[in-house]
Amino acid sequence: MAPSRPIPYPDDFTTANEYADSLLEFSAASTIFQTLCGGVHILDFFTRTPSLYHKVIPEEWRSWLLAQDSMKLLDILMRDNLAKFENGGAGDTNQPPESFLRYIKDIRKRSLRRSLPQGKEEDTKLPRQVAVGMIPKKIHEVSRFADYVVRVADDASAASGKEITHFVDFGSGQNYLGRTLACQPYNKHIVAVESKELNINGAKRMDVFAGVGKREKVMRNKKAYRQIRDASTPIDEMKDKAKRRIVKSEPLVELEGVDLRPIRDLATLYTPSEGKGYMQYVEHIVQDGNLSNVVTQIERLKLEGPPGNLQITNSDADETSLPTVLDEIAKVEDVRLMAISIHSCGNLSHHGIRSLILNPSVQAIAIVGCCYNLLSSRLGPPTLKHPRIRRNMKAINAPQGEIKQLSDCDPHGFPMSQRLGTYGGDGVRLNITARMMGVQAPQNWTPKESDAFFTRHFYRALLQRLFLDYGVVSKFEETEGSPESTEPVIIGSLRKSCYGSFRRYVRGAIEKLKADPERSLNLDDKMGSITDEQLDEYGAKHGHLKKELSVTWSLMAFSAGVVESLIVVDRWLFLKEHSDIVSDCWVEPVFEYKQSPRNLVVVGIKR
Repeated sequence: MAPSRPIPYPDDFTTANEYADSLLEFSAASTIFQTLCGGVHILDFFTRTPSLYHKVIPEEWRSWLLAQDSMKLLDILMRDNLAKFENGGAGDTNQPPESFLRYIKDIRKRSLRRSLPQGKEEDTKLPRQVAVGMIPKKIHEVSRFADYVVRVADDASAASGKEITHFVDFGSGQNYLGRTLACQPYNKHIVAVESKELNINGAKRMDVFAGVGKREKVMRNKKAYRQIRDASTPIDEMKDKAKRRIVKSEPLVELEGVDLRPIRDLATLYTPSEGKGYMQYVEHIVQDGNLSNVVTQIERLKLEGPPGNLQITNSDADETSLPTVLDEIAKVEDVRLMAISIHSCGNLSHHGIRSLILNPSVQAIAIVGCCYNLLSSRLGPPTLKHPRIRRNMKAINAPQGEIKQLSDCDPHGFPMSQRLGTYGGDGVRLNITARMMGVQAPQNWTPKESDAFFTRHFYRALLQRLFLDYGVVSKFEETEGSPESTEPVIIGSLRKSCYGSFRRYVRGAIEKLKADPERSLNLDDKMGSITDEQLDEYGAKHGHLKKELSVTWSLMAFSAGVVESLIVVDRWLFLKEHSDIVSDCWVEPVFEYKQSPRNLVVVGIKR
């Protein structure tokens, strides 16, 4: 099952360790890489004259880059065979600067390969009742990953001689993966760990449709049920005269013992049977990789009543079914778990990986990470001694709730491994901007999509310049160890219509800011008199700068392939460092990049 290479490094290297050495050396030594991945934020792009483009992009690259079509530049960065530019490009008048070609080769050389190996089987066709609610991307991910984790589990079972008994899905959400694994042809026992009750209840409704669970049967007194339902509507609002007469004149029936719960509140029942899978939901906020609480619930035999975080049913009405379910589970003498997850955000991926080390019952893991911007930092913020790191380390345009989740010196954060944690003495640190760029997928950008988000970024950067010009924000002057920057203003997303022009964008942003009572920007005093004509003129005056921003953003997204490689290799190294517990570990692509660009799975097998 394990691939020939434990991580998908390029052909330039002969071993994974050689690749890891080169990756770390480059990321620590390349000034332009450090600048593009961590030292540039669009809020600062136009707040100086000339723009940040003239400070961060090497002088010999600038004119050539601005002359390139956006999609042609992306081809040169990621797809073109650079051999055609050797020896002066055989007279090509569009010859890139030599140092630029060298940088492209450096990034390509140190970015993990993302293509699936040739000969990989096609997606397994999911039954209609299982695929309901899934978009094509989710169908691709779930069908591929279900096959993959079952193969890993089978190999781990064959090596140990003991079968994997349960699959624990970290952050199960609507439980598409778990539901698929519980159905034919897999019939696995699934423990879906999810922090939001709303998601669990929604998943259970889909379980009923898929045939994994059954809706609780209720014997209704239909006359009483209809009478109470009708009585909940004021008589004056009833359009049917006959119904009004009936409700007024008909005496109420005896209501004692009448079950009036709506269908959505009825329990979902799961009855294990020989040769079939079943679902168990655990409502739990995962804060570390210790699954002892989950394991305890799996092993519990007798309950006085359902515990607060064990979600076998949607209600407490059918408590008699709980011991039956748990008795069936407890017939397994030795609980052996495999932790799985598709696109677990931020530290949740770390918790899933650490579960292999922390829990004797966890025998294998297969984790596909996502949302690196939500990772916390184990080593604290990047040092301000670095002259290219922005003063403000927070997620400037992230929702406030997400900002609060990002803490410094968090033992669960990045990096996981001692190798990265101690590299160069201070360790490898990635600020929020670098991690956010790590989830870009520039190879999938289309002309239409590229123009749309280049426009959004341009409007946001130009708005910050407008705020500075009108005194809404002030500038932190450049000092030793800290670059020039401005006070951050969180805007977030706006209505789609706001992106039709710079004027509309400014009006939409001001409207949103003024609607927030916690903001104290004095927008009326500073910008209350600005006219639409002035905004149109301001946008036209600076319109030529959009190209500078789009070029820089393309370079940032391309360079961030190394950022994601650092994060993924760190996770692999963490498992390698626990070789006394882990017998084998690897990383490989598991989805088609075009369908799902966060496609690298981290696998670990216990000794």
